[in-house]
Amino acid sequence: MGGIFTCSPRWICRNKHPLKNLFVSPRALQESLLSVKMPKEKAQISVVVIGHLDHGKSTTAGHLMYKCGAVTRNTIREYEQEAAGMGKASFKYAWVLDKLQAERERGITMDISLCKFETPKYIVTVIDAPGHRDYIKNTITGASQADCAILVISADTGAFETGVEKGGQTREHLLHAFTLGVRQLIVAVNKMDTTRWSEERFNEIIKETSGFAKKVGYNPKATTFVPISGLYGDNMLEESEYMPWFKGWTKENRGGVVKGKTLLDAIDALEPMPNSTATDKPLRLPIREVQETETDTVLTGRIVTGTIYPGMVLTIAPTDTVVNVEYIEIDDEEVNQGTAGEHVSVHITITEGEGEIRPGYVAGDIDNDPPASVASFNAQVIVLDYPDEISAGYIFTVHCHSFHIPCRFSEIMDKMDRRTGRSIEHSPSSIRTGEAALVKLVPTKPMCVEPYSKNPCLGRFVVRDMDGTVGVGVIKSVEFGTVEEDDEDDEDDEDDEDDDDDEDDDDDDDDEEYYSD
Repeated sequence: MGGIFTCSPRWICRNKHPLKNLFVSPRALQESLLSVKMPKEKAQISVVVIGHLDHGKSTTAGHLMYKCGAVTRNTIREYEQEAAGMGKASFKYAWVLDKLQAERERGITMDISLCKFETPKYIVTVIDAPGHRDYIKNTITGASQADCAILVISADTGAFETGVEKGGQTREHLLHAFTLGVRQLIVAVNKMDTTRWSEERFNEIIKETSGFAKKVGYNPKATTFVPISGLYGDNMLEESEYMPWFKGWTKENRGGVVKGKTLLDAIDALEPMPNSTATDKPLRLPIREVQETETDTVLTGRIVTGTIYPGMVLTIAPTDTVVNVEYIEIDDEEVNQGTAGEHVSVHITITEGEGEIRPGYVAGDIDNDPPASVASFNAQVIVLDYPDEISAGYIFTVHCHSFHIPCRFSEIMDKMDRRTGRSIEHSPSSIRTGEAALVKLVPTKPMCVEPYSKNPCLGRFVVRDMDGTVGVGVIKSVEFGTVEEDDEDDEDDEDDEDDDDDEDDDDDDDDEEYYSD
């Protein structure tokens, strides 16, 4: 007979009635269960890692994941051996996120990569974004799916300066992140080991970075600056013995002043993004990636509003394709639903329509205010940097959520005062750097966007040309309908002309007021 429990003689001797306390009344059991405090589920937060090429973004993110227990020591050893065989032993942590063979061979990140790790406070989805300018559209996609940003800056001699000068990606990445709604910022001053852990160099970088971050729209007092070594792990989870001069960082949150010392402290000092109101809105799922399997199609992306569940019928804008949700996965585990803020893989079968589903399209509930294609949209645009005047007819690449598409400036309706938003000139012939305008844009291919007031994630965008950022904008209204595709335009191509004009830093001064609409 298999015993349910065993009692030692010593225990029986101490208890005259050893079985008495094993029988508990239902009421007492209920009260006992109610008194037990269940562990509180951690909040989820998405963090995009941005910065100039070779400043150590992937190494920092990969090492942080290893230190937080998301990657095993054996995996790192395996990566180190493989990387050493290619003469890149120091890339062992970067390989945690750089999965493509081409990325490992070239030593650069080409596409965004998503991984998760846990801190004492959060479940963190880290989005590792490319630093190379050739893959800027992938960086923009990554920023559009994040709540917060870690800007990795190399303290190495000359590296910081290269990142912030004309053509460098440090300033541009920061502008893109702010434009796309990322309001919380951590600046990780990396490669401090190359400066002999110099306090002077760290303070120099803080001063200059604070200046241009403020012009973009960030509040330096709410920004955390942390000196680290992504390769050696200094000041990531534990304080570094090589920087005794660093007494810690201080930042202002909505709840008051927060202090800490390490990068992990800085992440846990981020404020969670409320998603209760976003969950109540109609479903919007901008598609980041589409994969075809033998049995179904898999759509991946981050839900910006609403809830998705198996059995739901979706429409895919800007096409007329209708699909059925077979099942949903989060982190390769099947779940019964996905809600706003979560990164999901949605397995679907197509029930209507023959159009191809592409990254940048938007999925929504067919029975609850489904997304739709737009023929044009009116937007307030600020021109930040363009060598010539911009008049009606100009075509630029518009980056909105995970979509990148050429759009024609069909009509410049009003020139606007950047501070007040009021019209100062009706139907101007052109606009130039530093000016704002209400513009009608016509996409050259089918596109799905929405007014900023209805859905901020689908209503703000970056305008690019000549491998640089021309301006930023927010959508005021849309005209639904279809457009005829222009075969001469390619959504992946941007003009390669060189822009030799100097950047005018003063043109960014009012971005914060502009985006507070």
